[in-house]
Amino acid sequence: MKRAISRRTFSKRGAAAFAAALAVPAVHTSAQSPNERIVVGVMGLSRGRALALTFHRQPNTVVKYVCDADRRRADQTANELAKQDGQAQPLVDFRRILDDPEVDALVVATPDHWHAPASILACAAGKHVYVEKPCSHNPAEGEMLVAAARKYNRQVQMGNQRRSWPAIQEAMQRLQEGVIGKVVVARTWYTALRGPIGRLKEAPVPDWLDWDLWQGPAPRVPYREGIVHYNWHWFWHWGTGEIGNNGVHCIDLARWGLAVDYPDTVTSGGGKLYFDDDQETPDTQVVTYLFGRKMIIFECRNWHRRGFEDQTFGASFFGDQGSLVIVGAGYRIYDRQDKLLEEKSGPGGDAIHIANFLDAIRGNAKLNSEILEGHKSTLLCHLGAISHRVGRNLRCRPEDGHILNDDEAAALWRREYEPGWEPKV
Repeated sequence: MKRAISRRTFSKRGAAAFAAALAVPAVHTSAQSPNERIVVGVMGLSRGRALALTFHRQPNTVVKYVCDADRRRADQTANELAKQDGQAQPLVDFRRILDDPEVDALVVATPDHWHAPASILACAAGKHVYVEKPCSHNPAEGEMLVAAARKYNRQVQMGNQRRSWPAIQEAMQRLQEGVIGKVVVARTWYTALRGPIGRLKEAPVPDWLDWDLWQGPAPRVPYREGIVHYNWHWFWHWGTGEIGNNGVHCIDLARWGLAVDYPDTVTSGGGKLYFDDDQETPDTQVVTYLFGRKMIIFECRNWHRRGFEDQTFGASFFGDQGSLVIVGAGYRIYDRQDKLLEEKSGPGGDAIHIANFLDAIRGNAKLNSEILEGHKSTLLCHLGAISHRVGRNLRCRPEDGHILNDDEAAALWRREYEPGWEPKV
């Protein structure tokens, strides 16, 4: 393997590649005929288990591989698919999927630190990619993934499935057509009743887990009980906190509805206020994003389920003639006196978004969450996390979101990698 490149070289390569990618439109071609079979491999079988089953149910689609560093999960998912007439091969090392010329697409549903590196490798191997949210562990990776999609001319979709739900699409169109007038503010939230994770102690690596491959691009640390399979979310080494875990969905809706891209200012308040355990990420957080004279507010508490609008997840938009509230897979419209004027619902779920991805590979549709859009929304989560970590507001360049005049914050734009695992485009 090649030696690790310096952080300065990495930064220059990533920034240059992203700038070049922005200059190239997202126009893709496909060798697939409209009815040709699409072969996929699925990597990461927590969220990926459900995705594998949904891909399997799509017409003319074959799940050939299911992969996880936990051997038990690979075997279990392969067995579930077999009960539905599937023939997926269980794997531990996803690189075997990339080596198979029959595979058309990789589904990346791993922990966050693997999302962009695996997706970049897949693009370089000629595979299309369905990558779960957030599409990156840090901003530099997001830029590199956009650059990889452009360089290798691949369809890359982020798994923020609301982008494909018909009533949500209609709500966004109506917002931009002026149904509530000039839209100025979007409020978003996520609340949950999670428990403490306790104090995680070093322990022998279980025989069912390939700990080295699970860590992949992340610098090596000793194994601790309780990190796998979910608590990694709450450690910056692998995760992005609740804002990246679930906040990305509602923040994406806000950015879409307001028709904004990169912020001028980001301010995070809150912290670890409730739990007394080993979690590093905040359990209570409020982030505000300014885009000129528009604003997004994000609020999360992962220790109390009470949210807003009688929902634990949501997005509401406020204009000079009324408001619009996203409710599940639909929306409500109110006038300025808070009188309900209209209510609309529609289908949701993963299948619609996955079908759009497959249609795009076949050349029959445009992606509903093309990776540049996924990166922009993921970047807002990263900027909120960075503002929290440095304890102050951020000034950003409105052309691309880069942090201005703050070396400590800008250093968190990227991470260090395990030598030999550095993503490159």
